[in-house]
Amino acid sequence: MKRNSSATQPAPALGAVTASDIANLDNCIADVRRALADGDRGPADPRDFANLRGRLEVSRDTVAPLYRETFYDPYVATISGLGPTGFNQILFSDPDTSMLMMDAAHAILQNGEGFQKVALDAFQEVVSDLYDGFLSAEDRVGVKPPDRGVIPPLVKFGNPGFGPYTFPSEATASFRRSGGTGLGAAIVSLPPAHARLGLLAWSALGHETGGHDILSADKGLKSEIMRAVRKKLQDAGLSALARYWSRRIDETASDVLGILNMGPAAGIGLIGFFRGFSSASRLRNTGPANDSHPADILRGFLAAATVKLLSFDDAAGWSDVIRAETHKDLTTIVLEGVVVDTDQAIRSAELAAEAIATTELASLEHTALIEIQDWRNQDEAIVAQLRDVLTRSTSLPHNLGAGVFAAHAAAAAVTAALAAASDVTQIFQRMITVLKTMHDTNPSFGPLFIVHPGNVKPDYVYVAAD
Repeated sequence: MKRNSSATQPAPALGAVTASDIANLDNCIADVRRALADGDRGPADPRDFANLRGRLEVSRDTVAPLYRETFYDPYVATISGLGPTGFNQILFSDPDTSMLMMDAAHAILQNGEGFQKVALDAFQEVVSDLYDGFLSAEDRVGVKPPDRGVIPPLVKFGNPGFGPYTFPSEATASFRRSGGTGLGAAIVSLPPAHARLGLLAWSALGHETGGHDILSADKGLKSEIMRAVRKKLQDAGLSALARYWSRRIDETASDVLGILNMGPAAGIGLIGFFRGFSSASRLRNTGPANDSHPADILRGFLAAATVKLLSFDDAAGWSDVIRAETHKDLTTIVLEGVVVDTDQAIRSAELAAEAIATTELASLEHTALIEIQDWRNQDEAIVAQLRDVLTRSTSLPHNLGAGVFAAHAAAAAVTAALAAASDVTQIFQRMITVLKTMHDTNPSFGPLFIVHPGNVKPDYVYVAAD
């Protein structure tokens, strides 16, 4: 990870970075299960046309200027143009568009009406930072601006049955009437319980925002990555597995991008999160033909392989931890109804990770994804410092210093909670407080139209040595 403000100010001292420790994984999984069992569904969908229009009007001034013209105004214009008849027609006859229409309303109203205000702002800060980390000017040196979805996604809580998910910019841009303007930002959703519980779900935000939403920002990127993966596996004599992975490229590439953006926390966090969903607390070894996701077990090996490609010193150590944890759940791998050789399946995951992360992509001016986003020693040092902050009972600092960002805070919370004898609830609450503090000083949510706060920096002619 890199952000501009750290380029001109001293980085944290590297110091001793705590070795990977996941002794508390079972308690983190139990925390996920408590979140899944929670009955909170969040605010009811605003399905009454007149009531929604009135609530939107009241909420307009609470929307940051950056989103007012690009998201709020087009949404209100589209809703108004539909009128009660068109609005109700979508509600009762078009479930996917109806869900998008309701989610966009929640993204505006939850902020305006203060639903889970502190956690919502914390959630927004992580999503904004992950997006900025890939699309800011410094991170894309030599790469053209994205074709669509320049503005970070808006967030909302709701739809607990769906888990974390996103409507990427391709989808939100389609919500418009003829001649109108679509919504100018993606939407990311978490179940309402994750405002309080289920810390490992926050590691999935790298997949949703650093993955799906980034993949939708550049035209041709997904198809080019798919071709690279398919060729890599075909050249290795794994044609059947090449087809399997390429059909699931959106979810596969999103896993890889999430790890490039959040480091090993995104990999080990997903394993714990998936186990929380499983009644047997195991990664699934089957991958049905109708599932757009790779089999859980393959995603574990994909995560281990991706972490190994990262640039920080303990990348191999963390990769071994994730790989060993995945191996615990390994049985017989069955993909699309066919038993697959275990060694070939694992090798295919390794090759897919390498192709996605390291292929120089024409749609990104022949730049590899790992050249834009990587996890380095400095990121691990920041995470180590934040773990100390999140696990102490002392007052939280108001200023965490230069180069500390929301992705660091989320990664630190996940790895701190996984460590032996950790208090998952306390760490979660302190993470929310830290992220809220970051959000309150984020210029993207202030009075100016600042799309990527990472671009706001001075360029010095000379920086004196310490």
